Amino acid sequence: MENSSKSIAVTYGIYLALLLSSVTILAYVINLEWLTSMGVGIGLFIVILIFGIISIVKTKKLSQGFISFKEAFTAYFKTVVIGVLISSVVSIILFNYIDPDAADFLQEQVIIKTTKMMENFGTPQEAIDKAIADIRNQNQFDLLNQAKSLAMQLVFYAVIGLIIAFILKKNDPEAN
Repeated sequence: MENSSKSIAVTYGIYLALLLSSVTILAYVINLEWLTSMGVGIGLFIVILIFGIISIVKTKKLSQGFISFKEAFTAYFKTVVIGVLISSVVSIILFNYIDPDAADFLQEQVIIKTTKMMENFGTPQEAIDKAIADIRNQNQFDLLNQAKSLAMQLVFYAVIGLIIAFILKKNDPEAN
């Protein structure tokens, strides 16, 4: 049974990876600015959560409707890790080896959007200038920055996963 639950998490993790990678590639081909869109970011966040939840629900169904907190969290987190990790590798390859100019374009778009947002919040110009200088001084697609970003994402998704696992857990009363 445990092997089947692992299989569910891996399967949905691969589906998630394919979806996330497809969005990145489609945005690259159609309109690179989509990757800096808040709407796309929120949409992908929701998709990641949905895949994690589906993985829990399918694993729970496999166990006759019961799932421990640990099993629920494991199903969710494995799915998310596989999806986000593979998607990150695709981004690293695309923006570091295939088309580094696309990474430069995205960096400029981030600068434009950051400047606009900070101006709308009434941020002093010197703070805006510092933020822009910080963005210019780092390549968000290099391996180290991608690893840092991936680690922060996984911590964030883990916290959310703990909450979701707590909500969806259902212990078997006969097991006690």
